[in-house]
Amino acid sequence: MSAPDIGDPAPPIELPDENGTIRRLADERGRWVVLYFYPADDTPGCTAEACEFRDAIDDILARDAVVWGVSPQGSASKARFKSKYDLPFTLLADVDHRVSEAYGTWVEKSSRGRTYFGTGRTTFLIDPQGRVAKVWARVTPRGHAAEVTAALDEARAAA
Repeated sequence: MSAPDIGDPAPPIELPDENGTIRRLADERGRWVVLYFYPADDTPGCTAEACEFRDAIDDILARDAVVWGVSPQGSASKARFKSKYDLPFTLLADVDHRVSEAYGTWVEKSSRGRTYFGTGRTTFLIDPQGRVAKVWARVTPRGHAAEVTAALDEARAAA
């Protein structure tokens, strides 16, 4: 599937978090949601991105936003990753990659001559009405949290 465009309703999310608790995007109506898709828990790029969001969390929360990270590993992997790096936000287990498919982030990749499917590093900013406000495709982990925080300021000022 292709990614939702700016202004589109965000596809529904109903996934277990790091504790196995089901989280629903619909329950976040009225707040901004930073929804970032990443390939795997506890890998160098994904750890850098997660730690940047961790370090920016006070600024993000001050803007009435929450952060949700999504990858295909299970809840136990998410719990270990969250604990190891003291991540103060929700991590969601998209084991069957149906949410990644709905957001167009389940993509064909290649490495060392091998082709496979996996999660592409993409972030969506969802507005308080549940619509896509901004999309970052092919994210570079370093500096991304600052980009998101700046975009939150712009989006909130325009709303």
